[in-house]
Amino acid sequence: MKKLTFLLLSIVFFWSCNPNSKQNYDADIDSEITTNQHKKINDFAIIIHGGAGTILKKNMTDEKEVAYKAKLEEAIKVGHAILKNGGTSQEAVLKTIQVMEESPLFNAGKGAVFTHEETNELDASFMDGKTLNAGAVAGVKNVKSPIELAIKVMTDSDHVMLSGDGASIFAKEKGIEIVDPSYFYTENRFKSLQRIKDREKTQLDHNDKKAAFYDADIKNSKFGTVGCVALDKNGNIAAGTSTGGMTNKRWGRIGDAPIIGSGTYANNSTCGVSSTGWGEYFIRSQVAYDISAQMEYQQKSLKEATADVIQNKLTKLGGTGGVVALDKNGNMSFEFNTAGMYRASMDDKGDLIVKIYKE
Repeated sequence: MKKLTFLLLSIVFFWSCNPNSKQNYDADIDSEITTNQHKKINDFAIIIHGGAGTILKKNMTDEKEVAYKAKLEEAIKVGHAILKNGGTSQEAVLKTIQVMEESPLFNAGKGAVFTHEETNELDASFMDGKTLNAGAVAGVKNVKSPIELAIKVMTDSDHVMLSGDGASIFAKEKGIEIVDPSYFYTENRFKSLQRIKDREKTQLDHNDKKAAFYDADIKNSKFGTVGCVALDKNGNIAAGTSTGGMTNKRWGRIGDAPIIGSGTYANNSTCGVSSTGWGEYFIRSQVAYDISAQMEYQQKSLKEATADVIQNKLTKLGGTGGVVALDKNGNMSFEFNTAGMYRASMDDKGDLIVKIYKE
């Protein structure tokens, strides 16, 4: 009897100390659940935006809504096809953004807004999530594709950002297409500038600094900056952003679009982000990098990080706009604190989402 009791006690003791005991088994289950929460859901994916702001259906004609959705679909399908065929995230971002740069619907490239001096000054940036290398340009006036030039700065120079005439000289040396500044002229953008100037003249309490940095009705208008984030089959993330800035800007004003960490950020360990909105606030908040940092240091999900940065931190400062973001596992997020954002996404199964209004 004593031997039997001793045997039973030995079994219990062994079970409680064994690394394969129920306690450790439960821990293994928890670990498996955690892993599954972060498992790869898409082998490749792409997400884009065409600007955010007070975009209301009541102010949108059916014809214009169809035009915006068609162009967003056209752009994202170009990038998706590249990724599906084994192309790089860099190429997908480049070609996708170029479709939007060549459309007068967006405030980038062909549809860029006008400065106070009635010129077009273009900004763009690109970042490679594998190497953390980046390139950007600001204040260029004669480069057809600012995003292409930004990538060229990354690949063919020792620098991250070039601006103004110097950026144009570099573009010519590298064979980037140069156009006459009149290429960027669109009648509706020019008329928008004239309306703002007329409004300035009638304001008795006119504030030069305020008017130069942004349209007095900025919170009731839309931002047309374009951006793209892509994840390729090799697990590499790339992000890019291109813009014409703000209507009526002066003194060579530069917003967040060409600023790495504000308008654009990519890191294979976390995510890629492209921003659109009131640039001064995005710069002060380092919006794009902050999302990545929260994922890296606080172990937040992509959705948790984008929501905190846009709905909490940016909003408290008074900033308006949004981001599109994509993490290393193919999870995607549209996050904005405005009434709408031109946006689209496609996953590796070919599922397409195209939206404009907050739904």
